[in-house]
Amino acid sequence: MERITIIGLGLIGGSLGLALKQAKLSNIEIVGHDKEPTASSKARKRGAIDKTEWSILRSVDKASMVIIATPVLTIKEVFKQIAEVLPPGAIVTDTGSTKTQVMEWAEELLPPSVSFIGGHPMAGKESSGIDAASAEIFQGCTYCLIPSANAAPKAVQTVVGLADTVGAKPFFVDPVEHDSLVAAVSHLPIILSSSLVAATTASPGWREMSRLAATGFRDITRLASGDPIMNRDICLTNRDGLVRWIDEYIVELKRYRALVAEGGQELEKEFIRVWEARAKWLNQAKIPREAEGAPVVEIPKASEQMGNLLFGEKLARRGEEIMKNIEKREQDKP
Repeated sequence: MERITIIGLGLIGGSLGLALKQAKLSNIEIVGHDKEPTASSKARKRGAIDKTEWSILRSVDKASMVIIATPVLTIKEVFKQIAEVLPPGAIVTDTGSTKTQVMEWAEELLPPSVSFIGGHPMAGKESSGIDAASAEIFQGCTYCLIPSANAAPKAVQTVVGLADTVGAKPFFVDPVEHDSLVAAVSHLPIILSSSLVAATTASPGWREMSRLAATGFRDITRLASGDPIMNRDICLTNRDGLVRWIDEYIVELKRYRALVAEGGQELEKEFIRVWEARAKWLNQAKIPREAEGAPVVEIPKASEQMGNLLFGEKLARRGEEIMKNIEKREQDKP
């Protein structure tokens, strides 16, 4: 019986547990730990984990894989707590929304006897906590993976198998590049959503205004309902990238202000331009990666025998193939 330990049983940790349980994996026991006993209890009742463990040290005892699904700044503290008790050969991964500092913490704090693969599933909801967890939220989403320098190929493939099992698409990326990219398309929207709520609810006319707020306002402010601690940690661990994109947005906002103030055809042309740009993105999002000319890594379905994937020869071979593809992609870059 192989043990997978999930530390942090909120939206993402709980959803991973539900997705893994839904896959009906053989010879796998899922152990959950959360600093809030109620979260652990709810996760057990919802079937996201097989058993709860109040001690974080005991939760990783004999674990083949440890998934850390806490707010980003908490990940460092978890590394410190579990480093000395992790079984040799264990695989450790996380789900943090920023990766550069997490990779640095892993190199600094985790023992060389374990393999760390940074992870970030690009999935979520406006609601947080175990009550909002769902096995379906990973379906079709991009799952960013960043192997550490000493990660064994077999360990890399195991985490690829994890992503594949929950329905996500593994995507290898450099940690600095990851943080720069998500600053624009994931973290900036949190700021925009939150600042709109701040501006409108502080208005003297909010009482009347709120009666008119409908789907448009609801949709654009959805991210303001995210976990405040998680949002704080995202900002604190990706300051440079986020500040740069806030500055970029301020420039665009000032340009739009001028267009609105001036009126005329230029404003209409701008709305047509962005309509076309978004339509093009929506269309491209449906195109397989091979159609874009990107290197393709065939990922075998892992849901039937993930227990075997943890230590199988097939897993090691696939890990080597993936790493070769990554190296080739880097060499082919202009």
